[in-house]
Amino acid sequence: MSGAAAGGEGRSGDSPAGRWVSWKLLTLGLLSASSVLAAAPAAQAMSRDEKRRLGSQVVEMFDHAYSNYMEHAYPADELMPLTCRGRVRGQEPSRGDVDDALGKFSLTLIDTLDTLVVLNKTKEFEEAVRKVIRDVNLDNDIVVSVFETNIRVLGGLLGGHSVAIMLKEKGEDMQWYNGELLHMAKQLGYKLLPAFNTTSGLPYPRVNLKFGVRSPEARTGTETDTCTACAGTLILEFAALSRFTGASIFEEYARKALDFLWEKRQRSSNLVGVTINIHTGDWVRKDSGVGAGIDSYYEYLLKAYVLLGDDSFLERFNTHYDAIMRYISQPPLLLDVHIHKPMLNARTWMDSLLAFFPGLQVLKGDIRPAIETHEMLYQVIKKHNFLPEAFTTDFRVHWAQHPLRPEFAESTYFLYKATGDPYYLEVGKTLIENLNKYARVPCGFAAMKDVRTGSHEDRMDSFFLAEMFKYLYLLFADKEDLTFDIEDYIFTTEAHLLPLWLSTTNQTAPKKNFTTEYTELDDSNFDWTCPNTQILFPNDPMYAQSIREPLKNVVDKSCPRGVSRAEESLGSGPKPPLRARDFMASNPEHLEILKKMGVSLIHLKDGRVQLVQHAIQAASSIDAEDGLRFMQEMIELSSQQQKEQQLPPRAVQIVSHPFFGRVVLTAGPAQFGMDLSKHKSGTRGFVVVSKPYNGCSEITNPEALKEKIALMQRGQCMFAEKARNIQKAGAIGGIVIDDNEGSSSDTAPLFQMAGDGKNTDDITIPMLFLFNKEGTIILDAIQEYEAVEVLLSDKAKDRATIFKDKMIPNYIDSNLEMESMDQKSSDNDSHNQSAEEITTDLNLVNQDPEGEGGLNTPAESDDKSVSLTNEESCIPRLQETSSNSQVSESDNQLEEQSKIETDSNPSNSWDNKGQSMESILADWNEDIEAFEMMEKDEL
Repeated sequence: MSGAAAGGEGRSGDSPAGRWVSWKLLTLGLLSASSVLAAAPAAQAMSRDEKRRLGSQVVEMFDHAYSNYMEHAYPADELMPLTCRGRVRGQEPSRGDVDDALGKFSLTLIDTLDTLVVLNKTKEFEEAVRKVIRDVNLDNDIVVSVFETNIRVLGGLLGGHSVAIMLKEKGEDMQWYNGELLHMAKQLGYKLLPAFNTTSGLPYPRVNLKFGVRSPEARTGTETDTCTACAGTLILEFAALSRFTGASIFEEYARKALDFLWEKRQRSSNLVGVTINIHTGDWVRKDSGVGAGIDSYYEYLLKAYVLLGDDSFLERFNTHYDAIMRYISQPPLLLDVHIHKPMLNARTWMDSLLAFFPGLQVLKGDIRPAIETHEMLYQVIKKHNFLPEAFTTDFRVHWAQHPLRPEFAESTYFLYKATGDPYYLEVGKTLIENLNKYARVPCGFAAMKDVRTGSHEDRMDSFFLAEMFKYLYLLFADKEDLTFDIEDYIFTTEAHLLPLWLSTTNQTAPKKNFTTEYTELDDSNFDWTCPNTQILFPNDPMYAQSIREPLKNVVDKSCPRGVSRAEESLGSGPKPPLRARDFMASNPEHLEILKKMGVSLIHLKDGRVQLVQHAIQAASSIDAEDGLRFMQEMIELSSQQQKEQQLPPRAVQIVSHPFFGRVVLTAGPAQFGMDLSKHKSGTRGFVVVSKPYNGCSEITNPEALKEKIALMQRGQCMFAEKARNIQKAGAIGGIVIDDNEGSSSDTAPLFQMAGDGKNTDDITIPMLFLFNKEGTIILDAIQEYEAVEVLLSDKAKDRATIFKDKMIPNYIDSNLEMESMDQKSSDNDSHNQSAEEITTDLNLVNQDPEGEGGLNTPAESDDKSVSLTNEESCIPRLQETSSNSQVSESDNQLEEQSKIETDSNPSNSWDNKGQSMESILADWNEDIEAFEMMEKDEL
């Protein structure tokens, strides 16, 4: 986001030049308000020396990441910080769509160009520009994402060009520069244009840099779907390219794509779906939110108005924003809904990409919900150290990864800019400490494979350098700390800088205004469009704190749910439908509501609860519809339960020189041996390769293994047999390394080691499983350093705990404050959600134990059943009961179990009650498909 764009611009017919001046004046007004809030007694102002110290620490962290990329990875696209080498597409195991960002064009260097200038590294910037001009080839025969290439590479080149000409005008640096980056940007723009060869104007999601689309050589062009953000996040870069070069074709293509998306919005809700058919315009995914798949579409509508001055973009944004606040916003939560039934939540979890939204709300001028959502996210971060890729409405981990995303830092910066509240400086300080403490490794910063265990992934995305350090540095920087006025630029979604003066250069005449043709806008939509400081910031200096205070403990509460939009709209009228997440089997009122919806609750002899719906028994067609929705929500909760019954991952932490606890490897657990979750200190020891390496017969080097942790190769016998052999030899733990060459936790699901079908109580040592790539890291360390010490634990330990009473090298721990990671609450301690099967009992059947099963087949030892027992929690908890039978089910067993039972007599219809039963079921068929599809979603 733009530093200038700290509040919304008025809806007016003024000139673009006048609009630019207005943005500057508005920023000054916001900064004036900042000084008022900075005096608030509740948030003690941070000293200038402390701010400069933290700013310098950000620069040091950037240097650590950037220098390691240049030393170990360049000219590769990205750095692999655990193995200290570059990630070259085609030479590493495929990560699926994630790799579409890689185009063999030195992605990280291009993405980092304008960050160098923001951090006052003009000499390094000049050297980097020369490298890009000399080395980067944009004509590779490789298929890349149009979206990622646009925001990272095209945006990076344009941002680099913007600051290069700024430095040249100052007369000191870049005097040799003659628009070379802009020439490369134009070349890349033309390479992206073939993707727009569709009847709708929506681009194909991928393009071959050398051969375009649809030709046999291109190996792309057969796709039919794209995400809304993928097609709607082009206008800033493409319009800037047109304004810089005078070639209007780029802006015209991006405008056409936006126009088509606006036409295809759901007219009654004014929401858009996640994915759309690029040929027909039909919505493929009909759920809507502000996170993954849609996020930057909304961002670019508002920013396109800022940069280009076209009122239609502002009108569209305000129309969407009204719908977002009406349906999706459930303060402090932002929950996806169905576009055609926006009062129905589409899922019970949120993804981390929505963390950008509070910053966008600052740009809009709606400060209160921005503060609320940001505070909720901060509480999640304080619980898990980082924001998980997805988390549930009761703030448990849904997807545990964290690829060092910058969106929360972005919102923190803009909230500080808008309020001046020093509280947000403390938030930024926490982000810095967590990055240094948990993500920093010898060769850069590693993404978190699992925020619960602290394990790392061999990944450092380019956006980490492009955005994270830029926002953190600007958070602590005063105006005099910058070499140029940041208010003269707007930030793209990748935080690249585009100058606001482009609004008056090479303007492209807008086409017909599609907005007023399709919607009658209410003037109230624009109430917050041109905020002034008196409205945004009341005279009460405690304003921001008063909004945050009720949310301080929201993550720890049993029922962290604000007033729902239905409750707000209905007031004292009828109560909103019962939600599955709120259901308590012991609540008489809930049982009465179930009965009204035609849902029967049956208590089974073994303590389980069975839910059955006979829609014909509902009080009305509306109640029957509510009952169907309730049952579908139970399906989703049941699916979450199925995932959560697996044992959580464990961690192998290398603690010896030169790693000192910095490298954490994701390990699969064993269903036998020591339970590391009950032994918080873990097991620590030096590693030794067992002989024989497979560990399947009597160990021939017991002297070497005694009091050590044995390394073994997978295969040729059961895991339990390996464990018994090394335990007999005196080992204190074991690590089994996968024999499948190239396997990695980056690309394979968590693997659990099952027992051998016999009693395994005799195995008392901990056993962990490492995929081949992670295991090779330890084996290579042994080759280089001989004595390698590791810690086996349920989660990575803070180095203050690991090295208690021991000396830690100063160069490892400079500027770091050490505190125990064990004091952090773990997601493993949170209560499981319950879910019941729709027609019979809501069992979650475990998969067949297979011992040394396939990589993609987690193994379980016991069959579990569930019952609703907790009467106090908002979300029913589970009671596990053992069963002697072993059950084998396929991956889609949940879908097979969850069938909806209706009355079999077709003569019993709803003709006398209004809507027919057939109509209700047909109407809900789309929702059922949507729920099933969501189970396969990945960010």
